[in-house]
Amino acid sequence: MFFTALLGTAMLKSTRLSPGAAATLACIWEATAPKPGNVHPGANFADVTYGDFVSSAVVIGPILERAAAVGVGRMVLEAVRATREAVGTNTNLGTLLLLAPLATVPNDVALEDGIGDVLARLTPDDTRLVYEAIRVSGAGGLGHAAKADVFADVPPNLNLVDAMRLAADRDLVARQYTNGFADVFAGPANWIEEGVTRNWPLTTAIVRAHLRQLANDGDSLILRKCGLPIANQARDRAAEVLAAGSPGEDAYPRAITKFDDWLRADGHRRNPGTTADLIAAGLFVLLREGRLDWTKVV
Repeated sequence: MFFTALLGTAMLKSTRLSPGAAATLACIWEATAPKPGNVHPGANFADVTYGDFVSSAVVIGPILERAAAVGVGRMVLEAVRATREAVGTNTNLGTLLLLAPLATVPNDVALEDGIGDVLARLTPDDTRLVYEAIRVSGAGGLGHAAKADVFADVPPNLNLVDAMRLAADRDLVARQYTNGFADVFAGPANWIEEGVTRNWPLTTAIVRAHLRQLANDGDSLILRKCGLPIANQARDRAAEVLAAGSPGEDAYPRAITKFDDWLRADGHRRNPGTTADLIAAGLFVLLREGRLDWTKVV
């Protein structure tokens, strides 16, 4: 009964979920998988818990359900405010910046085909609202920028894609706005689907995709908090885990544990949070398009 209510307007006879239901379930699954360096049921941070991520996932669902009517910037701001009210901290800013445009694609259009039109319609008003959402979220690791500073008194007169383009070389979430979410579609979405087709448990497929994403592109949050040498080290260590073996091989879980220990050795400054955001977006794509049968996932 609870799960039925959680899915809202989603049709339970279909594996294709509505935007709000897909957002909630994607965020819950992302937080539940024991990804190295991230919060999950067996590993909280001192200032944020797995329960905070679940609560956040629930409160954003109704907002993303209204994506077509609300607009991207307003949706991000409303969802950030709802999250702050529910858990008192930032659990999902990067995820919301990815999910909001994807949720706005019309129901009858494939996400990869429709995302370009959504991005092309973004305005300076979306930029103003997103900048406000970033400030409200209290996101960590943000410094000041020479141009279009998010902390400036007057927001830049740029549409949101142009504003994101200024950060795209150093932020993987911003980069999605400039490349049509190519990294999400070709990376986490495909990798998770590939793992499930191999009959891996969903959490196993998610962890493997998380490692692949981190090994491919590093992590923007680690870069902001710890600098380039540590970010490169995290990327290289993820690649070493992948080279150690595959799910089901003895060396693989040992390598994951060793990597997880290293990521957590400095509080949670090495938390690969941007990688988690991309994983959530990939899960959203699969759920929104009915490519992942949530009724049969183990």
